[in-house]
Amino acid sequence: MPGRLLRGLLQRWRRYKYRFVPWIALNLSHNPRTLRYVPEESKDKVISDEEVLGPLLKVFQALFLNDFTRQSDILTVLPEPVKLKYQDLLAVQRQRVKLLENRRQEQSVFKPEEVIYKTLGFVVARATSSLISAGKGVFVTKGFVPKGSVVSMYPGTVYQKYEPIFFQSIGNSFIFRCLDGILIDGNDKGISKVVYRSCNGRDQLGPLKMSDTTWLTAEMHNPLALGQYVNNCSNDRAANVCYQEFDVPAVFPVELKQYLPNIPYSYDKQSPLRCVVLIALRDIKQGEELFSNYYTIVS
Repeated sequence: MPGRLLRGLLQRWRRYKYRFVPWIALNLSHNPRTLRYVPEESKDKVISDEEVLGPLLKVFQALFLNDFTRQSDILTVLPEPVKLKYQDLLAVQRQRVKLLENRRQEQSVFKPEEVIYKTLGFVVARATSSLISAGKGVFVTKGFVPKGSVVSMYPGTVYQKYEPIFFQSIGNSFIFRCLDGILIDGNDKGISKVVYRSCNGRDQLGPLKMSDTTWLTAEMHNPLALGQYVNNCSNDRAANVCYQEFDVPAVFPVELKQYLPNIPYSYDKQSPLRCVVLIALRDIKQGEELFSNYYTIVS
């Protein structure tokens, strides 16, 4: 019995260590390729914020139109010009479908993964990692990811550096630390899950949701929200994606916030919502696993 328990704990540690901050820190000297050097905080951008915002708006708008029949409650509270914009976009989308597919298919609603593929040209999903004992990883399961593309998003509750996160952090391997000390808890289980759902309910304005909770379930409305499962690179598995911080601008369409997989722990109108996206460092082919580096040194 003790032997079985020990083997179980050892197996869990082998999976956990790839995201365990002290273990990675102690092994940096033996694994230099996992370290990312940044000259200045302001230059920690692989692509510009505009190049991040563009694809996100494109994807979220496509998801919104794909599920247009269920958006009636939201449409009632939107300004008339915004309603007309979506009605015009929907008409254009339907015309394109008529040209490409038969009428029976036109009436169907595509799965979110299909919408992502039609919009970005690729699909990412969780699967067993190619790293031994690393648990789950993220793979490009369909299509092709060009260099500089937004590949994924890191979901979770966003904590300012002065906010309490002790109990949520116990045994939690999914906490991401931003350069300025902001933390994102991407755990989809336990107390972290409860906290996220609570914050989501707090911030909802009538039918308008300020964030997406479906990344906590098996039926994700935004299939990009799985960046917390991307494993750290190693000496023989170089990083093909990197993390980039992105603050959601004030002009972000309120009707599309339902697809943002992040929410602040405390309600604060003054601070923009912090998100973290993963950017492709090179072209990534179908079947490849995503690998990133968790550490950034600012010198």
